[in-house]
Amino acid sequence: MKKWLGALLAAVLVFALAACGGNKDENAAGGDKGGELVKLKVGASNVPHAEILEQAKPLLKEKGIDLEIITFQDYILPNKALADKDIDANYFQHIPYLEAQMEEHGYNFVNVGGIHIEPIGLYSQKYKSVEELPNGATIIMSNSVADHGRILSMLQEKGLIKLKEGVDKTRATVNDIVENPKKLKFKADVDAGLLPQVYQNGEGDAVLINANYALDAGLDPAKDPIAVESPKDNPYVNIVAVRKGDENRKEIKTLVEVLQSKEIQDFITEQYKGAVIPAAENK
Repeated sequence: MKKWLGALLAAVLVFALAACGGNKDENAAGGDKGGELVKLKVGASNVPHAEILEQAKPLLKEKGIDLEIITFQDYILPNKALADKDIDANYFQHIPYLEAQMEEHGYNFVNVGGIHIEPIGLYSQKYKSVEELPNGATIIMSNSVADHGRILSMLQEKGLIKLKEGVDKTRATVNDIVENPKKLKFKADVDAGLLPQVYQNGEGDAVLINANYALDAGLDPAKDPIAVESPKDNPYVNIVAVRKGDENRKEIKTLVEVLQSKEIQDFITEQYKGAVIPAAENK
């Protein structure tokens, strides 16, 4: 009887120790808070958005968040995925594009914070400056209407065209051009992601390329363009967007705090050397 009781007590003790060991392992996987990591899916463009998120990943893990980065090659699917609840947030677009997409598709999204700016650049295989562009030069730009105002404002800033007085620069179109001394021709039927290829193929006289696609294609948006838009007071800040109602989720707030932290903003400055600019420098 005593032997039987002794064996039973030993078995109970082994089981209890094993259970304690198991709990210890589970708690270790949960970060500082001792619980399981909260999963957060964020959609992003490959460069620079996904790279910036990768840099933020360990910082988020320390705060109990397991970040999963879903990459997209275009500007359409990240918002569709967010609306369909396939992801929790996206980080790829600037404010005017977000507003245009919500207006066009009825998305109910919220901008929860600006992270960086990607100055758009004018690239040319044939000419080394905007002054060299000939009369009747063909300028190729994205078919994304939300970018047209930005592009035209930049060309006005460089003295190539003049827009109608009082026009909203974020919504300007080629129809708002009132002065075009070089009689530039505009071609706007190319997907933004294909613009680097168009440039590398030598099409047109100059091509306007978003910095993220330029970087992804191995171009240097700070050195290769013949003209770059000014980052000062630039309204095209790239932001994190979520579905309305999710803006107060703790993990969403933590994501934005980390992306806006000095550590990540310094990484953007050091990594991209002016091709991508921290939102803090836009003021």
